[in-house]
Amino acid sequence: MHLKTPLLNYINGKWCPSQATELLDVVNPATAQSLTQVPLSLKSDVDAAAVAAAAAFTSWRTTPPTARVQYLFKLKYLLEENLDELSRTITMECGKTFAESKAELERAIENVEVACGIPMLMQGYNLEDIARGIDEIMIRQPVGVTAIIAPFNFPGMIPFWFLPYAIACGNTSIIKPSEKVPLTMAKIFQLLEATGLPQGVVNLVHGAKEVVDAILEHPTIRAISFVGSSPIAHYVYSKGAAYGKRMQCQGGAKNPLIVLPDADMEMTTRIAADSAFGCAGQRCLAASLAVTVGEARHSFTNAIASSAQNRIVGYGLDSGVEMGPVITPESKYRIEGLIAQGIDEGAKLLIDGRNTKISGYEEGNFIRPTILENVNPNSIVAQTEIFGPVLSLMHLDTIEDAIALVNSGKWGNMACLFTRSGAAARQFRYEAEAGNIGINIGVAAPMAFFPFSGWKDSFYGDLHGQGRDAVEFFTQTKVVVERWPKDWSRQF
Repeated sequence: MHLKTPLLNYINGKWCPSQATELLDVVNPATAQSLTQVPLSLKSDVDAAAVAAAAAFTSWRTTPPTARVQYLFKLKYLLEENLDELSRTITMECGKTFAESKAELERAIENVEVACGIPMLMQGYNLEDIARGIDEIMIRQPVGVTAIIAPFNFPGMIPFWFLPYAIACGNTSIIKPSEKVPLTMAKIFQLLEATGLPQGVVNLVHGAKEVVDAILEHPTIRAISFVGSSPIAHYVYSKGAAYGKRMQCQGGAKNPLIVLPDADMEMTTRIAADSAFGCAGQRCLAASLAVTVGEARHSFTNAIASSAQNRIVGYGLDSGVEMGPVITPESKYRIEGLIAQGIDEGAKLLIDGRNTKISGYEEGNFIRPTILENVNPNSIVAQTEIFGPVLSLMHLDTIEDAIALVNSGKWGNMACLFTRSGAAARQFRYEAEAGNIGINIGVAAPMAFFPFSGWKDSFYGDLHGQGRDAVEFFTQTKVVVERWPKDWSRQF
């Protein structure tokens, strides 16, 4: 597959070429074949999108919420109707398995469903007679033009943590997908166009850092949603906030799984392997540390090593494949370098996934599941987000030691506990300093009607994506105090 012409931006209801002259190849990470080219758009492209979004906002905000959600109902139907095609596109440009791609899109659709409840979710509140003859009401109104800067690892799902809520609340929006995986969002925008949304309500601008900076600096854009690595999240948050914008920036993670001796070891191993090696470890809720407590050490270590060794790696569109490649050759090189660093720091290489070649896909960016044992908590590899299929094992004596380890890190995206003890589970969920907690769950991904939480360096901002948090983020409150007496009074 290779599209003959570069991808187009979508601005003001029209597909239009970028004003950029620089193009980037979009490469299938399993086959190393070029799928298409994406333009590295310019500041002027962002300005055109912002102007269109601002013009559309005037009439879109006055469209009744019950009318706005009709477009989302149509979008839900179109996403479901095109689920397989979109899933294949995600697999081709992102590398995950076809089943993982479908699961990702199903999560996107769930957010569309929740946002369809905006006539209820966006309601304010009121109270009569706060003083004699005086009433007070609080209403929610849209903030204006919003922007979404999306990462490569979930090109179909992550924009939907934000977009359905933004437009359902009466805002207009600009999306910048990752330049590594722009095809998925381009196809989704074809579906958005098919819903009949008014011109300018949604806009698509391809590109890289210049587009990000233009979004951060543009005076018309009022609110920005971002997902990516913590250093970039901090940069985006700091710069956007300095320009007076509302910001929600999801960063990276170093997610621990704690395994107690009473855990169901067969279930725990299966779940831990899926968490650590699913999507080739390229997700912000992937398990990267497994901490066994007491006697859990030997049974879990042997079981997880066997599971890692037997995981089927290959092209995600091939039958039976359980794990695909990482996104780029540079990512593969970086991950393999961190594995080597872990060994240099004293860790034992239990399972080595480096130098992997898959028959028929020799040019692909493949790394097999890798396990490092006896990792020092103070080592670089223990404190770095590897973002690949690498699991580090640590061993401690008590649950208190494990919780202390969880809380000592700079990250706070997810922490999970495996146990049969209700008391241990309550202690863990009460004391662990992370925004998403799993109990006998390996990927504590909140449903669409809950916020996607993150603490410490895993999140910059106050309001998260999804659910009520998204509604809060994409609306501003207005308090109205009214007096309607027949005669003037001084009672207030």
